[in-house]
Amino acid sequence: MSHRKAAAASVLLAAALLAPAAPVMAAAPAPDGADRAALQQALDATVAAGVPGAVAEVRDGRGVWRGSSGVGDLQSGQAAHAGDRFRAGSVTKSFVATLVLQLVAEGKVGLDEVIERQLPGVVPNGEHITVRQLLNHTSGLANFSDVLLKKKDPVRDAQKATYTPLQLIALIADAKDRPAPGTTWEYSNTNYVVLGLLIEHVTGRSLGHEIDHRIVKPLHLTGTTFPTTSGISGAHLHGYDWIDGRGPGAGPTDLTEFSPSAYWAAGTLISTTHDLNTFFKELLGGRLLPPRLTKEMRDMHPMNPERTNRFYGLGLESNGNLCPSDGPVVGHTGEVVGYQTFSFTSADGKRQVTLSVNTGLTMNDASGAAAMKMVSTALCHTK
Repeated sequence: MSHRKAAAASVLLAAALLAPAAPVMAAAPAPDGADRAALQQALDATVAAGVPGAVAEVRDGRGVWRGSSGVGDLQSGQAAHAGDRFRAGSVTKSFVATLVLQLVAEGKVGLDEVIERQLPGVVPNGEHITVRQLLNHTSGLANFSDVLLKKKDPVRDAQKATYTPLQLIALIADAKDRPAPGTTWEYSNTNYVVLGLLIEHVTGRSLGHEIDHRIVKPLHLTGTTFPTTSGISGAHLHGYDWIDGRGPGAGPTDLTEFSPSAYWAAGTLISTTHDLNTFFKELLGGRLLPPRLTKEMRDMHPMNPERTNRFYGLGLESNGNLCPSDGPVVGHTGEVVGYQTFSFTSADGKRQVTLSVNTGLTMNDASGAAAMKMVSTALCHTK
């Protein structure tokens, strides 16, 4: 090599050594979300433990996952599908509580006014019970459902019931030894029947109309209805319970057709996993209520002693047992004849799950534990 060529090569080599190194591209962090195979396995395990079918939707950093397992109709063998409708049970309470708080925001209802002012003569001890106490189950009103369950054939009786809301309240009018309002937490469906009447009294329209007008239509919840008849329209899970026992040869009874008057404002809503996730996303995100009332709704107080580490606000519940390392999840559960539903959001608001199974009052412990495992798989960062 000539002296000139050698010099040129030295310059090029020096330039290469002095030039900044090309940046090394860091790998993108893995999306924050549950393993999809694990979700399906947990859903399958719920069915294997003793329910006919299960449907779920999960929302997290990986996107949206919808899953199903088992059958939606035992007679036809039709498989359960992720978009199937179901009876959402007491998740209805979160909708009703939202409406009441919207009326509070509009200045039409006071959270701490006694219910007697709005519904004179309707509620036992109503002159001492506030709207807040009805919302958070500290009113002291007995649970009309406990009265219905004492009937000789309670499920079949309720299936064809024609109660009015006033008649449901009348069932507990003579209840003895009730705690004073504001002193004891005690879950009571009666509270939400009263709140449904409050909404109708203040607005002058039906509860179903107000749910549709104020929540369903604005959020485009296309699978959600507040029914006035006993059927479920569209594709849906059939609901089953073993009301004649689980002994040899005993099978579940199809209880899909069910009178809405047996629950009304306490648990009549029909919905889908997608719609319930959307509702809670918008509710907890502040779209449906002003910040001060969203905060009131989420002001949690302990449930009764046997429900350790579980709390209740104004139509919302939280559970600190599901994801102990992450903080309490928030949402609501729903149990009615033929169906159980679990709809929760993680403490950081980044993960959601709604799970529904088509067995209600007679869901066994193994299925319940498997359902909770599915919920925790969806919501928890650490298992």
